[in-house]
Amino acid sequence: MRKTAPWISLWILCVLLGASPVYGQHEAAPAFKVLAFYNGNFDAGHIAFVREANPWFSQLASQNGFSYTATNNWNMLNANDLAQYQVVMFLDDLPQTSAQRSAFQQYMQNGGGFFGFHVSAFNTNPGGWSWYHNEFLGTGAFKSNTWGPTTAILRAEDRTHPSTTRLNATFTSSVSEWYAWNNDLRNNANIRILTSVDPSSFPLGTDPNQSWYSGYYPIMWTNRNYKMLYANFGHNAVGGSGQSTSSTFASEQQNRFILDGLLWLGGGGSPPPGGGPISSTAWYGVSNAGNAKCIDARGAASGNGTVIQQYACNDTYAQQFQFQPTSGGYVRINNRNNAAQVIDVTNVSTADNAPLQLWAYGNGNNQQWQPVDEGNGVYHFVNRNSSKCLTVPNASNADSVQLVQYACNGAASQSFRLTEKP
Repeated sequence: MRKTAPWISLWILCVLLGASPVYGQHEAAPAFKVLAFYNGNFDAGHIAFVREANPWFSQLASQNGFSYTATNNWNMLNANDLAQYQVVMFLDDLPQTSAQRSAFQQYMQNGGGFFGFHVSAFNTNPGGWSWYHNEFLGTGAFKSNTWGPTTAILRAEDRTHPSTTRLNATFTSSVSEWYAWNNDLRNNANIRILTSVDPSSFPLGTDPNQSWYSGYYPIMWTNRNYKMLYANFGHNAVGGSGQSTSSTFASEQQNRFILDGLLWLGGGGSPPPGGGPISSTAWYGVSNAGNAKCIDARGAASGNGTVIQQYACNDTYAQQFQFQPTSGGYVRINNRNNAAQVIDVTNVSTADNAPLQLWAYGNGNNQQWQPVDEGNGVYHFVNRNSSKCLTVPNASNADSVQLVQYACNGAASQSFRLTEKP
């Protein structure tokens, strides 16, 4: 009887088991794990948020080295399951049973991380779970809300927390319904208010009977005694068909808070304040702060004229770059597929929207960039020839968009996060 080669037997076994053969590759372990709880069955605005949030967070996780698991099984709030995760999120509800609540409280008191959104704080009876509503969140009972859902101008009260170092002093939020509370968080020494409604937002709301005309309204905060963040947003606007007409993730500044907050909570990749120096020998992935997509050499090519574009992060050498000093604080940006090829402004142009490409380094000023540290591992890059910034044109979210240079304006489309690669 003819014998089957051992490797063929292994392949057949993989097929029979429904698995794919492994050829010496493996995915890197996530820096931290997030477990998100939701119901997704109450209030059209909350349902729309959950439907949008789960795929958005899943993509954010894959692009930033952590894992994201979403579940509507709130009984996973138990010691054994929670021990596997560094961060818990409540998207549109909060625990209802005593066992769930006890497990969550113990998880937080033992150093777990928490990120809560909008309705996760809603209650009319704070005494029903006093630890959560009065001590942990500090809100007491729900007091009022705005209607309909609108954007707000938010003021960054504290820009020194790891979740807020990249926020502007004021910025426009995404659309949401906004909640107010009986307790004044300013009187709670344990609460650190991160952002609040700026007075320029008033009146806030579209229904005169459910609008805010003055007052103080905190929107994002943390509790000094716990590793936690709460965000008042998380209610999309919806049309008559029940379809979402707004996006909770439409504000680039708000998205910065979410990402940086998660990195802080998970302890998995949050750079030190100020970002630290860029190593001249390390290789980095470079992702846009606004849309989290990576700078990429199109088609993994490395010849002269290769388009420099943005693309979903995939950890290939086409998306890895080295920042090698030239002079005067400028660097050449080498591509890992061929370190002699650098990011170059086409035709030595000084014009806005001049496209970027790979080109053999020849000491040209159009091939040199000044990294300007924005803090928390984020930089913008100023071209030596034109004094313009490396930019995602029109703040596009699309794959394969060619990057350009453009007058520096502080937009997220000109800010890029560096992640060191092995």
